Amino acid sequence: MNIGINETVGRPALVEFKEELHKQQKEVGRLLQNWLTLLDAMPEMVFLVSENFTIEYINSSARKCFGDLRKKECSNDLKAIVATEREIFKLRKAGGNKNVVDEGMREGVVDGLAAEYTAVPFIGYLGERLLMLIVRDITLHKQHDREITNFHVNIEEILTQKIGELQESEEDRKCLSQQINSLRSQLEGSHGSDKMIGNSRKMRELREMIYQVARSDATILITGESGTGKELVANKIRENSNRGDESFLKINCNSINDSILESDLFGYEKGSFTGADKQKIGKFEIVDGGTIFLDEIGDISPRMQASLLRVLQNGEIIRVGGNVPVKVDVRVIAATNVDLVQAVREKRFRLDLFYRLNIININIPPLRERKEDIVDLVSYFVKYYREAFKKDIDFVPQQIINRLLEHDWPGNVRELENLIQRAVLMTKGKMITEQHLLFDRDTSSGQSEVNTFDFDGKLGNVSLKNMIAEIESDIIMLALEKSNGSVAKASQDLNIGKTALYDKMKRYDISAKAIKRVSAR
Repeated sequence: MNIGINETVGRPALVEFKEELHKQQKEVGRLLQNWLTLLDAMPEMVFLVSENFTIEYINSSARKCFGDLRKKECSNDLKAIVATEREIFKLRKAGGNKNVVDEGMREGVVDGLAAEYTAVPFIGYLGERLLMLIVRDITLHKQHDREITNFHVNIEEILTQKIGELQESEEDRKCLSQQINSLRSQLEGSHGSDKMIGNSRKMRELREMIYQVARSDATILITGESGTGKELVANKIRENSNRGDESFLKINCNSINDSILESDLFGYEKGSFTGADKQKIGKFEIVDGGTIFLDEIGDISPRMQASLLRVLQNGEIIRVGGNVPVKVDVRVIAATNVDLVQAVREKRFRLDLFYRLNIININIPPLRERKEDIVDLVSYFVKYYREAFKKDIDFVPQQIINRLLEHDWPGNVRELENLIQRAVLMTKGKMITEQHLLFDRDTSSGQSEVNTFDFDGKLGNVSLKNMIAEIESDIIMLALEKSNGSVAKASQDLNIGKTALYDKMKRYDISAKAIKRVSAR
């Protein structure tokens, strides 16, 4: 009776227990499957190794590399790694020196494969002690390391061979060292696009000189004719100097009144002159720590020469109306187209200031001495003004290049730029022709040259109306260029109303804004 009752009561509990056990088994299976899926998704190779060196599990990445090794004994490489890792874990568990072996990734060889690996102790579902080994293939990495090493070795061997072929004189070794330093400086100091156009020997020597002197703090005097690009050289020196990220100011000494220039450069004290109602610091104090570029330095007065000499000698300025020296740390770059040696002889320029300025002299060659650069310069200016004026010019005939090569270029690069600017402005098609070239001075006669109209080529081919329109368009272009894009000034010069001039500009597709934008460049 009692047994029957217990059996009746216990049967539902047993069923419930079996159902719960089944649910737990399913959950364990699900977790196991998720875990295996996660391991198979790993790019690294994963091994689970038992205490008797049997591989209990191997993920997809490892199977692709070594094949299916489940339930197989480890290779000798794997055995050695597993045995070493187990010893390391025993030492750590026993409180041994944890610094003996790094806990991070280690390198080894697994069946001939260069690998990085790490190991983690792992307890299986049945309580068995396993070791999880995570392996990463570094064969390509090692190959790249070998290639880089071989590359450096080969380069070193080539350099050694080439140097061995040179004469063993001290002069040759110094020359080679200077060339290497120059190339290194050029690579380190390269800044985006180089506006110093040209690859002639003189331009290469100029660039090399700039790279050699840029990193010093020595005062530099840039000399050369007008239009050669002295400001470009000053910019490049500053860009490649140790003060490249500091302040940089440019002063045209010829365009500012002498008294104003002194107060502008050195500042002034309150009450030093009428209108000086407060103290003002000058450009040298503002640019402290940076670089100042003094253009047209040959035109400053004797008084300014004395003040500038104090800066170069002692590194200090005195404000106008003051008597207390102010220390400044400024690198000075000066430029002039004046023959300072002759100016010193004529007592127009102080000899001591000349020596202070002329510590390093960089002379820019005139364009007539580097005509091989004209093609590169023309290409650069045509591209620039084609974009500025929204023109479709894509061709400069060889006869135009020949004409440019024949010219003497008294105005240097500035003259060439102005000529190309005018030519791009006036051309209607996709090609610059000779009628668009307006030289400032003829190479043979030295007289002013006007734009010659090709009447012989036009007669019989172009109507009178179109020829007149073309001449009128060129005249309007020249008037606007002369007035820097001012329609009011151009209309006044042409003695024509502004409305009428605007109508003609619209007819000939001439943009005053484009001319004004380029003039302001």
